[in-house]
Amino acid sequence: MARLERLVALVGPTGVGKSRVAIELAAALRAEIVSADSRLIYRGMDIGTAKPSREERRRVPHHLIDVAEPEENWSLARFKQAAEAAIREIQARGRIPLLVGGTGQYVTAVLEGWTPPVQGPGRGLRDSFEALAELEGPRELHRRLQAVDPESARRIEPSNVRRVARALEIFELTGAPASAQRRASPPPYRILRLGLSLPRPELYARIDRRIDGMIEVGLVAEVQSLLDRGIAIDHPPLSAIGYRQIGEHLLGRRSLPSAVAEMRRLSRQFVRRQANWFKPSDSRIEWYTADPGVERILTDRIRQWMDEDQRESNSTAR
Repeated sequence: MARLERLVALVGPTGVGKSRVAIELAAALRAEIVSADSRLIYRGMDIGTAKPSREERRRVPHHLIDVAEPEENWSLARFKQAAEAAIREIQARGRIPLLVGGTGQYVTAVLEGWTPPVQGPGRGLRDSFEALAELEGPRELHRRLQAVDPESARRIEPSNVRRVARALEIFELTGAPASAQRRASPPPYRILRLGLSLPRPELYARIDRRIDGMIEVGLVAEVQSLLDRGIAIDHPPLSAIGYRQIGEHLLGRRSLPSAVAEMRRLSRQFVRRQANWFKPSDSRIEWYTADPGVERILTDRIRQWMDEDQRESNSTAR
């Protein structure tokens, strides 16, 4: 039986420094980065997503960054297909693919071999569910999901009307819960899972500094440019933390200090949700504190893993 190809995954909460560390790992190991971030795929959304700079992307190859326009809406199934194609291309060049990101669904779909439900034939059902949320409130829509698909309801926040409506649409179209259709088969990789972490107070302080920096370097102007293109703030790509809040400020619905405060609150909430995907108790993930110099430790660990894997391969061949 053919040996499975290698894949390294680097996971952890937003703001912990995954992108910076991944670039150092890729440079040291001649690896290539496959982004598993649901917003980095969009062109023109650079500041609010803390997207790697063009210089950083020239230094090491990155995949699935700037591959779509903000007017588009990528599904989980579309991401997984594109990510797996990029991974195969990297492996065919004899390099190590480094899957990097904090979007739990994206990372897990690749690492656990999910087969996500495909998009439905149209938006009619979703539009009707979203209209219901407008009329009766998001919690009523979430209550309906709880009745037919408790597992999806547990994973999806009531405030995320788009995802609640999508899960209800899948149930109506197929007669089966979305969670039951998220089939899994063993992924075709030998995987090393590495995680970066920081104590929560330190992580929150880092996130606050990053948000302040985004405002200083032009996040307001970036969001204005997207609104000028006719993209509504309730369009899925603009649901990213920062874009909706700054959009509400630009539309006169809240002050800039209020928008920044909400960005900080939602970022903390997002960190807590990410912990449900990347659990400290998950024995498959090797966790490291994101202290200065951690990239050298991780580089050594990946090399050790590759050496062990090669010895095992040689032993099997004999």
